[in-house]
Amino acid sequence: MKLAEHYGDKPADELPLLFQRILSNCTLDWFRRQKTRRALFSNLSDFDPVEDEGEFDLLEHFQLQADTREVESAEDTTRRAQIFREIEEQIAALPGRQREAFLLRYWEEMDVAETAAAMGCSEGSVKTHCSRAVHALSKALKAKGISL
Repeated sequence: MKLAEHYGDKPADELPLLFQRILSNCTLDWFRRQKTRRALFSNLSDFDPVEDEGEFDLLEHFQLQADTREVESAEDTTRRAQIFREIEEQIAALPGRQREAFLLRYWEEMDVAETAAAMGCSEGSVKTHCSRAVHALSKALKAKGISL
């Protein structure tokens, strides 16, 4: 669909290479999303950008060393599920705009410009909403004793 939507006006001899690139990028995006969805947020205050480096990148920050779910105990599995439920509840409790910005940026892996376009606001507003969401989530989870 992306090939037809965005590159329908290109010459036919360029289409195979464009298709390969689109397929590769979509595959990588899918695997990145799966990795992020499987990740257990270790400390939401770590999502604050480092002042010298600019924006925070969730995938660069939190890389799973190995998928340990195959060897973890039932207690660990249950604890993980409880933590995910707590995180989901806290995300649901965020104000609408903060929740929207947070999910688009960190769950759907959109960049600031894409998120701003999707939300119909400025890039600065997206950064503010994300920052407030991260701080609120961090505070709420710490109050529940979740600090991994």
